[in-house]
Amino acid sequence: MTDLSPDLPRDPRHDPVLREEVIAALAIAPGERHVDATFGAGGYTRAMLAAGAEVIACDRDPDAIAEGQALVAEADGKLMLIHGRFGEIDRLLAERGIDAVDGITFDIGVSSMQLDRDARGFSFQKDGPLDMRMAQEGETAAEWLNRADEAEIADVLYHYGDERQSRRVARAIVAARPLSRTGELATVIRKALRHPPGAPKDPATKSFQAIRIHINGELDELMQGLAAAERILRPGGRLAVVSFHSTEDRIVKNFLRERSGGDAAGSRHRPAPIGAARAATFQPPARKVRPGKAEEARNPRARSATLRSAVRSAAPAWPTQLTTKEAISC
Repeated sequence: MTDLSPDLPRDPRHDPVLREEVIAALAIAPGERHVDATFGAGGYTRAMLAAGAEVIACDRDPDAIAEGQALVAEADGKLMLIHGRFGEIDRLLAERGIDAVDGITFDIGVSSMQLDRDARGFSFQKDGPLDMRMAQEGETAAEWLNRADEAEIADVLYHYGDERQSRRVARAIVAARPLSRTGELATVIRKALRHPPGAPKDPATKSFQAIRIHINGELDELMQGLAAAERILRPGGRLAVVSFHSTEDRIVKNFLRERSGGDAAGSRHRPAPIGAARAATFQPPARKVRPGKAEEARNPRARSATLRSAVRSAAPAWPTQLTTKEAISC
């Protein structure tokens, strides 16, 4: 799909990646109850409402909740907006008397709203305070970088950013401390990697991504969110997950493969259980979907996006889940 359907109006403030494909995967029937677990600027929520769904949306960022109140008013009772982490979405819904939904969507990673605001400290392209906190609470990126030892920083850059020269970058960061601005950090990284001005890809990309993922505990949150979705989706309910990083996509792929029976024989990271195998909680997942050329041209941020989706079976949710390390490795 390359053109947006006329009945799904585009919000000029936020054009969510793979919007048409996500809505198609959710197969929304009017009156169904769907969850937008990562509300952000509300792009997917608007599309769900336009397709006839009643929507419960969640976000850990207080700015997203405050700015989403206008959409709540527009929705005329069909949108509930909750402040909280998507890894706890089942608990958040249970507190409001909701124990099952027809669909749930995750858009993993930093939102356009967060990335575009200098004061939030997510972007290496704009100078701002070195913050990176999605929930605007807890330790900032600057506080962590200024206290962590070189080995810890290098491990985060390597595992969460695929930065092959993580030790060199970590050494440069420690030598340049204290750091307080995104511009300072970006300059340190570029110098460490001997980046010539004007080169096509900024070498700060991987390190900024890795630090953000670490500060916000994003991979653990993703694993918790997938398990929560398994618990709250009714039989026949649809799960759609859009990710932008290979490690995130691997977690989603491995979760759906395991939960759909693809790992029935076990793996070197998780041997097959003794006794009867657990019943598959999802049907075999759909083929992954990537943006078309038209969308990539319209929205460069779409280039790394991957959509994975699956339909919930009637089997009970599994009592345990893969650890993040297992989910990445298997």
